[in-house]
Amino acid sequence: MKRPLNFTRRQWISSALGILVASITSPVLSQTKIRRIQTQYIATLAPAGATSGIGAETWGIWTVDPGPIGVWLRFYQTLRKAGNIAPSGWRFNVDDWWLDENGLIMKAPNFPISAGQYYVTNGEEHISLLTVKQPDAEGRQAWSLSNNKTIADVTHGPCRSARYTPEESSGTCSPDDVNRTVFPLKPGEAPPLVRGCNRKQYSVLIVFGLPA
Repeated sequence: MKRPLNFTRRQWISSALGILVASITSPVLSQTKIRRIQTQYIATLAPAGATSGIGAETWGIWTVDPGPIGVWLRFYQTLRKAGNIAPSGWRFNVDDWWLDENGLIMKAPNFPISAGQYYVTNGEEHISLLTVKQPDAEGRQAWSLSNNKTIADVTHGPCRSARYTPEESSGTCSPDDVNRTVFPLKPGEAPPLVRGCNRKQYSVLIVFGLPA
């Protein structure tokens, strides 16, 4: 989700996934045909070492890469003057906004992720079939990864996604208060804390296919 290299990254991911799918042999790939789809991204809250768990009801999905349609932090006031409508048409929510690793304000993902199965990868060497169950009676959704893969295995390292909401119900949490000098973030560097904001960091999984 890197704005200066939008086309390069999308082409690289597409090429890398093609090579990855063709080169990796595993039970999950040999037993099930994969229907390739346009690349999507899952925003995930789960322990890095987990292979299964509950809480998928807190996950979101970007069906369109949010990088190319994001708005640079330096243009935040322009976004506000435009009635919080980004040039690509999505609406910015001052009480619930997202940043990527380059300092782009992103469109929020769709919540919650739908129950189903998704082929996910870190875009480099790991592939797994992610299964998201239907909500239980209390609304909780269980999830699991195949082949003993962990969340860390299928997290796309270069992508960082942080969600900011006000610390207090009547408080102010503004992109104006983000330290823009920290961007782009270095490998492994956390998104910045912002005055007046709660910050949640989400792992990003690349979705490249569905079971045929």
